[in-house]
Amino acid sequence: MGVQDDGTIVQCDFEIFGKVQGCGFTKYCRDNCSNLNIKGWVKNSKKGTIVGKMQGPKPEIGKMVEWLSRQGSPGSEIQNAEFSNWGTIQKYAFTDFSIRF
Repeated sequence: MGVQDDGTIVQCDFEIFGKVQGCGFTKYCRDNCSNLNIKGWVKNSKKGTIVGKMQGPKPEIGKMVEWLSRQGSPGSEIQNAEFSNWGTIQKYAFTDFSIRF
């Protein structure tokens, strides 16, 4: 059963572990989020993980959770994906999805 879109905007933070730096992960993440109309940001962390925040409609966030957990960018090897600080929001805090440095 898929996630139904009831117009709710959800948000969460994420951290992706494994071989996820040096393989274009942040670029692919940004492109996928932009295509799904998800707003937020992503960046490489100092400890070798990928971290970020995303906001968007429930079904699209569900698709990105799956992508971040299982697929990733070509050449990446995801060992673990953690999602935290889940919540619903009334309006977006970001205008697009960007890569932070």
